[in-house]
Amino acid sequence: MKVKCLDLDAGGKTITVLNNKDAEELGVYSLDRVIIHTDGDSLTAVVNTSEKFVPQGVVAVFDEVREELALNPGQSVDVEARGPLKSKRYIRHKLEGTELTTEEIREIITDVVERNLNDLELAAFITGISMRGLSIGESTSLIEAMVETGSTLSFGGMVCDKHSIGGIPGDKTSLLLVPVVAASGLVIPKTSSRAITSPAGTADRAGMLMPVELELSDIEQVVHKTNGCLVWGGSLDLAPADDLLIQIEHPLGVDPLLLSSILSKKKSAGATHVVIDIPTGSRAKIKTVKEARRLADQFTQIGKELDMVVTCAATFGEQPLGFCIGPALEAREALLAFSSKQSDIKEKVAVLCGVLFSMVGKVQTFEEGKALADTLLEKKAEDKLRQIIEAQGGDPDITPEDILIGDCSHRVTAEKKGTVKWINTKALAAVASAAGCPKDKGAGITLFKKLGDTVHQGEPLLEIIAEKSFKLKRAEQVAAENVLIGIIDSWEQSMLLERL
Repeated sequence: MKVKCLDLDAGGKTITVLNNKDAEELGVYSLDRVIIHTDGDSLTAVVNTSEKFVPQGVVAVFDEVREELALNPGQSVDVEARGPLKSKRYIRHKLEGTELTTEEIREIITDVVERNLNDLELAAFITGISMRGLSIGESTSLIEAMVETGSTLSFGGMVCDKHSIGGIPGDKTSLLLVPVVAASGLVIPKTSSRAITSPAGTADRAGMLMPVELELSDIEQVVHKTNGCLVWGGSLDLAPADDLLIQIEHPLGVDPLLLSSILSKKKSAGATHVVIDIPTGSRAKIKTVKEARRLADQFTQIGKELDMVVTCAATFGEQPLGFCIGPALEAREALLAFSSKQSDIKEKVAVLCGVLFSMVGKVQTFEEGKALADTLLEKKAEDKLRQIIEAQGGDPDITPEDILIGDCSHRVTAEKKGTVKWINTKALAAVASAAGCPKDKGAGITLFKKLGDTVHQGEPLLEIIAEKSFKLKRAEQVAAENVLIGIIDSWEQSMLLERL
């Protein structure tokens, strides 16, 4: 067949378009797969069919196929139907409730990475896991397959890491925790994600301070020089199957691969000791300490199977961490936190470091570890962060004022006097997203009040910040449709809050 280059990308997917009659001749239908052969290479691509878009004898290819096979317009290629995939049969087994073997899971993950499975088949796999769950053995095999099909980092000896399961906005813990751990002499190569549905991810926050898209060799140099790094994992090919499955999980609104996703990334980064932060609260992902314990047990068990020491901490998740939400605002607040008095940000960093330091044997008890973290926060951590910033190609002398924020703003004020009883974190995240986060780095929210604070009528509760006026209006509308901060007359409020 002759190649027609479409000069369009398909979002990372290998897709081709065939004339209906050619597809019929090959015995394939839309979303089936064909193998395209050149003289020296071949590639599996998902099929779309059309009656008029391409003539018979022509195969239209998107940029991913063109680039992978180095195709030219009009070039002749061989196209054949791909035979049935074993992994499709194994996915059906999972939907039926059968526990998958290591070999079956490896076959599925290999096909995920090689783009042999289309979105519907990936959705079926995720749905099967969501419905039927994963045993410890299945989870372990899944993580090992994810690690084996991607790149890995290796630093030798003990390697520390930290991860939060998320659930509260404004969690800039890693920006302080990484330099504290690195300043203690421990190695912590922190690879993080960018936000998809939340106002900011760790890579978005860190990206306001320094370049975060580094090559594997660059990361090794940074860690060798500073003991730590804060980089985006999306460009590193660490557990690539996880990134592809996440793209399907988000539209479905499910997260059955939480443990596998986190631990595969940590294992790929060479971590031997990991502390998992589980924010717990009525408006967080994990509602109760009982739920947190159950999740922690799973993390610990799977960690042992992977030769990793994993410890979890259930942390307070009833309100945002700090006062700022949004990439630029959070980066500013992180820099200011080093010189500020004790805050919930520094408290959380000290708590997680206390768990980590006692876990790796640097100190004997959690209390000693927390005290060590407090000392490092006061004396060495900021210098270490600036050392990491410089090693990653940023300006080590950056100040909070150097980080620009949006110039469109709107304040939400209190309608009555009282005390802040609760904060609607989900609604705050929605407002920040409407204001432009995470794409617009200077957008977000600054809180003026937190839980337990006294409020007077007309007093500002928060400020919405945006880079564009139309997004600010959209955020104002979302804010108006939700009660963002709950205020009661006093802590001795009667049992009935409001008749609905």
